[in-house]
Amino acid sequence: MCGIVGGVAERNVVPILIEGLRRLEYRGYDSAGLAVLNDKGIDRARAVGKVQNLADLVAEEGVAGVYGIAHTRWATHGKPAERNAHPHISEDRIVLVHNGIIENAFDLRESMQAQGVVFSSETDTEVVVHLLAQESKKTSDWLQAVKNTLAKLHGSFALAILNKDIPGRMIVAREGSPLVIGLGFGEKFVASDQMALLPVTQQFIFLEEGDVADITKESLTIYDRQWRRLESSERPVVQSNLTNDSVSKGEYRHFMLKEIHEQPSLIAESLEGRLLPNGVVSNLLGPDSDEMLRGIEAIKVVGCGTSFLSGEVARYWLEYLVDMPCQVEIASEFRYRQPSMFKNTLMVFISQSGETADTLSALREAKARGFKTLAVVNVPESSMVREADMVLLTRAGREMSVASTKGFTTQLVAMMLLVLAIGKAKGNLTEEMAQLLVNELRALPDVLRQVLTKDGEIQQMAQKLALKDNAMFLGRGFMYPIAEEGALKMKELSYIHAEAYPAGELKHGPLALIDEKMPVVSVAPNDVLWAKLKSNLEEVSARGGELFVFSAEGMIDPSEFEHARYHNICLPITLTSLAPVAYVVPLQLLAYHTAVIRGTDVDQPRNLAKSVTVE
Repeated sequence: MCGIVGGVAERNVVPILIEGLRRLEYRGYDSAGLAVLNDKGIDRARAVGKVQNLADLVAEEGVAGVYGIAHTRWATHGKPAERNAHPHISEDRIVLVHNGIIENAFDLRESMQAQGVVFSSETDTEVVVHLLAQESKKTSDWLQAVKNTLAKLHGSFALAILNKDIPGRMIVAREGSPLVIGLGFGEKFVASDQMALLPVTQQFIFLEEGDVADITKESLTIYDRQWRRLESSERPVVQSNLTNDSVSKGEYRHFMLKEIHEQPSLIAESLEGRLLPNGVVSNLLGPDSDEMLRGIEAIKVVGCGTSFLSGEVARYWLEYLVDMPCQVEIASEFRYRQPSMFKNTLMVFISQSGETADTLSALREAKARGFKTLAVVNVPESSMVREADMVLLTRAGREMSVASTKGFTTQLVAMMLLVLAIGKAKGNLTEEMAQLLVNELRALPDVLRQVLTKDGEIQQMAQKLALKDNAMFLGRGFMYPIAEEGALKMKELSYIHAEAYPAGELKHGPLALIDEKMPVVSVAPNDVLWAKLKSNLEEVSARGGELFVFSAEGMIDPSEFEHARYHNICLPITLTSLAPVAYVVPLQLLAYHTAVIRGTDVDQPRNLAKSVTVE
């Protein structure tokens, strides 16, 4: 979850480290710190809270150096406090930063304490730096000391290490957490995400599982998990096409609002080159993927959070449109049971980052069991892209807000492309239906642009909702996962307790919660379930519940709910199968405006981080 930045250069790296941390703050913002090697030895600064607090401290103390490492933290072991902030130091000579979790930290800590080692933090990371200090006394070979230390660690980690006695050298290691090396002219950098390094380079090497890199300004040597020295071609240099302004808010107040408004153009880009008049291009998922799809008998979708909910929507599409049995699993649960699966099941793993720890672990479990795997991800350089049998990129662009918006809608579009690919390969999607789905996909960007014109009305609705402490979201059919996503966004951003239910379940318990204090938010498309949903809304109305309804134009006569506190926004949505993609956008805006009114941190909600790279 945490973010790492490091550099070895000829110039002062502190401004580069600080800017890198700002760009990684989506990964955690409980505390931040940096350490540089200079004439003083190790010069360290740490601050609780956001990166700006660290920037202010560094400016005040005049910290500078040409070799440095930095870290922004999402707390796992130990509460947010300066003593738990990274970097951690041992014997005033070894300093490191860490992303991940050391699972055997407790045992190692007890052993070292018995030997007289004094710990100053509650973190698992401090175990690693003291272990390095111990191992460095057993050999004069610093790389061997690192190797011996890594062999004793169980868990996931990305590490960046400096040694005061060898000031021009940085050693980094990756096991379960992402790490990228940026190549400059006479300088090198490392980070958890290439976005952190765009101001200084667009040339990157993405480390793979088990890699260790020995870095100086002049040289770079990479070793694999067997400590085999790699040829440069085995970890090739990648030229990034991302731009430095990819992290700019532009004219928008928050990244989230910018990303909501980017959705029409990004969906159009995500469809580019993938559609034919009556379907999708051949082998959409990779070489020979059509032949593989012909043999599948079932699909199991695995994801976390919003990605799990995109799988829930896709389940309706897969079962209804191409008659494909489909189950959707929460990734954090999948690994710890023994799910029964058909032999010819396609395992689909959905992740915005492609580094989500639980989902990545589930992918590896599926591959070990011999199942074909498909990664639906946004980041082409991610671990899932490298490890899955097939890949379908969502093309959402960089998402900076912690709460996913464009990541979700482009995942839904990708899953509809998968539906079309399966229908084409197996021949169980009529030409008329395939044509209808293609037409809806092509129309989707314009539909979303029209929905976004309702932003002002939604903001007015949010004024009423912002006064509440609880909210219930209702949906039927494939709108139920959309209601779940709306509730998730509301609780993430505004801290209003929000829960979603299938509307037909009201009478089976949730109706007991309805009174004049309980707002009920519902999405109401013009489909075959509208009459039933209308009946559910009337049940809420009869009990004094306050209704907030997003409906298709011309569907609802407000006089039908004249006894209710009733707020309706009519949306210009005529889509059928792709209606979920359109109806989630007003729920995103509702959560956004509610959060702004309540004064919460929209882009960086408390206790959350964007990329969950630890279990």
